[in-house]
Amino acid sequence: MTDNYTTTDGGAPAPSNERSLTLGPNGPILLQDTYLIEQLAAFNRERVPERQPHAKGTGAFGRFEVTNDVSAYTKAAVFQPGAVTDVFVRVAGNASERGSADTLRDSRGFSLKFYTSEGNYDIVGNNVPIFFIRDPIKFPNLIRSNKRRADNDCHDHNMVWDFFTQSPESAHLVTLIMGDRGIPRTYRHMNGYGLHTFSWVNVGGEICWVKYHYKSDQGVQCLTQEEADRLAGTDPDCCQRDLFDAIARGEFPSWTLYVQIMPFEDAKTYRFNPFDVTKVWPHADYPLIEVGRMTLDRNPTDHHTEVEQAAFGPHNIVPGTGLSPDRLLLGRSFAYADAHRARIGVNHHQIPVNAPKVPVRSYSKDGRMRVQNVSDPVYTPNTVGGPVADPARAAEVLWAADGEMMRAAYTLRPDDDDWGQAHTLIREVMDDDQRERLVRNVVGHVSNGVREPVLSRVFEYWRNIDPEIGQQIEKGVRANLNQ
Repeated sequence: MTDNYTTTDGGAPAPSNERSLTLGPNGPILLQDTYLIEQLAAFNRERVPERQPHAKGTGAFGRFEVTNDVSAYTKAAVFQPGAVTDVFVRVAGNASERGSADTLRDSRGFSLKFYTSEGNYDIVGNNVPIFFIRDPIKFPNLIRSNKRRADNDCHDHNMVWDFFTQSPESAHLVTLIMGDRGIPRTYRHMNGYGLHTFSWVNVGGEICWVKYHYKSDQGVQCLTQEEADRLAGTDPDCCQRDLFDAIARGEFPSWTLYVQIMPFEDAKTYRFNPFDVTKVWPHADYPLIEVGRMTLDRNPTDHHTEVEQAAFGPHNIVPGTGLSPDRLLLGRSFAYADAHRARIGVNHHQIPVNAPKVPVRSYSKDGRMRVQNVSDPVYTPNTVGGPVADPARAAEVLWAADGEMMRAAYTLRPDDDDWGQAHTLIREVMDDDQRERLVRNVVGHVSNGVREPVLSRVFEYWRNIDPEIGQQIEKGVRANLNQ
C-alpha cells in the first residue's frame, strides 16, 4: 500500500498502469475497462489546435516595477510610480510550427500579460519594432505564404517571395529580418516591442500616442546563418531551453521598458503616418522615456496549461490605455480574441494563466469550459442588484473620426513610402560587415527554390530598397543558379 497511487481523472484509485482488462490472459480487451478507455480518449484529445502564427513558444512569470514617473501621460495603475505588477510573458517564433527549430530566420513573438489591479493588460508584440503589412485583410495570406504548400505540404521560398515582392510595405521588416537581427541567439538576448501605436490618457483626459520598447538588459545578441543551421540540427529547442535553464539557475533575465510619446495633435501633421506599423518613429523626434523594469523569475510547471493555453489579445486594455487608428492593431483586437475562442474555448479567460487577479463581474454565461460559478441576475438591465457599467471608471480613449466608407490606402504624407526606412536601415544603421551578411543571407534564401517570374521581382524589390545591394543580390543568386 502507498499513498502515492495513480488515480483516474475522477480521483479514484486506478486499477493498473501496465495491463488492460481482458477475458483471460489471451483473450480480447473488454469494453468495461473504463480506465483504459479514459486513457486512450484523453490521449486522443490532449492537444489543442496549434496557433496559426506563434505556434511554438515558451513563457515565464515575473514582475514589472515602475522606475520612473509617467503619470503625466497615463492614469493606468500599472504605470504609476512605485507600482509592482505580476506578469506572464510568452516568446515564440512567428510563422514557425510546433516542432520547428528555434533558429529559423523570422521575427519572434514577444507578448506580455500584466495582472493589474484594474484587470489584465496585454501587449501583444514582437522582437522587432515594425511589421510586414499594414492592413489586417492581408494577414491570413501573409501567414499562409510562410506555411506549407497545398500539394506537397512543404515550405516553399518561391511562395514567400511571391508574397513579399507584391507587398512593398514589407521591405522594412524583410530587410531587418534578412540581416543580423533575423535570428536571436537566445530569447534573453532580444528586445521586445509593442509594434503598434497605442494611446494613453491621463487623469485630465488628455490623450497621447505611445510606442512600447522593451530593451534587453542582457544586451542583443544574434546568430549567424551558419550557427543557426548547426543548432537547428543539434539543439532545435535551444532558445526555449536557454530561457528555462537560466531562470532555474537563478539568472533572472530582465528588460527595461521605454516608451515614445507623441502628443495627440502631432499625429495630424507628422511627416509620415504615425499609425503605419511598417515604420518606426525616429528617436530624434520622439526620444525614449524610461518607465520600468520587467524581470522573469519563475518558470512554468506545466507547459500545456501555462504556456500553450495562454491567451493574449490587444483587446485586453485597462483604464488609462487604449488602441489607436492603426488598422492592423484594430484588426488584431478582434482576430486574437476570436482565435482563442476557436482554439481553446469561449471561456479561455477562466484558465488560471489568463484569469485576472481582480473580481470579474461579467454577464457572460455558459459555453464550453465554463468553470466559475454564475449567479443571478444573468441579464442587464435588472432591478435586483446586478453590476452596472461605470463609464468614468473605464476611461475609454476616444477620438473623433469621419469620412466616406471606402477601401483605400492611407493618405500619403511627405515622407510616406515603402522603401525609405529600409534604405536608411541599410545605409545608416548597418556597417559594411552587416551589409555583407545581409546580401549573403538573401542570396542563400532566394537561391533555394525561387524561380521566374518571382525571381526577377525579387531583384527589383531589392534594387528599390538599395540599388547597390540589389545588384549584389542578383549577381550572387545568378552565380548560384548557373553552377
